[in-house]
Amino acid sequence: MVKFADEALIVVSSGKGGNGCIAFRREKYIPLGGPAGGDGGRGGDLVFEIRRNLRTLAHLRYKQSFKARSGGDGEGSKRFGKDGEDCVVALPPGCLIRDADTGELVRDFGLETEGRLVFLKGGNGGWGNCHFKSSTNQAPRTALPGQPGETRRLRVELNIIADIGFVGFPNAGKSSLLDYFTNARPKIAPYPFTTKIPNLGVLRVDEEQDIILADIPGIIEGASEGHGLGIRFLKHISRSAGLAFIIDLSDDAFLDSYEKLQVELDGFSPELARKGRIVIANKLDVPGARERFDELRAKYPELDILGISVHNRWGLDEVRDAFIAMVNGDAAARDAASAAGDAESVSAPLLDATGSGADGSFMTAADLTDPVYPEDDGGFGATVSLSRKRKGRKK
Repeated sequence: MVKFADEALIVVSSGKGGNGCIAFRREKYIPLGGPAGGDGGRGGDLVFEIRRNLRTLAHLRYKQSFKARSGGDGEGSKRFGKDGEDCVVALPPGCLIRDADTGELVRDFGLETEGRLVFLKGGNGGWGNCHFKSSTNQAPRTALPGQPGETRRLRVELNIIADIGFVGFPNAGKSSLLDYFTNARPKIAPYPFTTKIPNLGVLRVDEEQDIILADIPGIIEGASEGHGLGIRFLKHISRSAGLAFIIDLSDDAFLDSYEKLQVELDGFSPELARKGRIVIANKLDVPGARERFDELRAKYPELDILGISVHNRWGLDEVRDAFIAMVNGDAAARDAASAAGDAESVSAPLLDATGSGADGSFMTAADLTDPVYPEDDGGFGATVSLSRKRKGRKK
């Protein structure tokens, strides 16, 4: 079976800080030169970066360990160690990061399509002995080691970002509908479970709008309990603006299909079951399908059911218009909610008590200010810039 890379287990680590140096200045004609040990460099950070060109977690299959570089050690003559390079882990939009041991949700990137998150800070560099000079200790032989980095085991999960997700039993015509509206070319065959991995396609509306359609493997009864393939991929339509229920009119159990699909969605996620939906009755070209379509509409008078035939291209323009109306209506609702939230937060501070942005942005106040390290608690010192004396010209 073709495997779809939507989960990955990785180990991430930030860099260790460099050690401080114990050294003294010994030069001719300069008596009592004093301590000259430099500080260690700061360790590199572990950074997650969202990249729109990624669609799966396939790049995490062959490399599961990511570690930032350690900082360089300090040297004599007050030469400070080099800061370690950051390690950047690229992720596709729609990822969730969980702790691999506890299952706790660490970060949900949601609908963000770009941005950076400094997940693990690198260790601070240790102070050299030049920081410990005093009137009573003019030749200190003390330096601090670099602060160690952090290590975490994480599980990365991908939830595909789509505007409309196709839901239906196997062989209902979901892949054929995706093939018609988009340039995606999923496998299509006259037997169940042809689709084994999610497929994405882009429906071009105009020069300024595209609609992303997601086709997942067919759902069977008991999918919410783990049966079949659909349960594993239902999460990929959890972020969609709406759902398209595809009902196969050639199936003898067509009258109960909608209720069974609703039960499975509700068992998986009540929030997913409450999403807006479009009900599409496919395969009108099959003999007897017209009568079955009328029976379906009579059973669910509260639903606006669209009858189509992908094979004969019947009713597909109405479906396209319904997709556009659903996505635009959801976008308008989000804009209204966002405007209401902005009006309430006009007087809110830009930063909260932890230094995080009020809008959940990646840049925080802590990233913009240098840390303070008190000398009396044995903490690690920040790198201090000391200018060297300019040598005189040789005569």
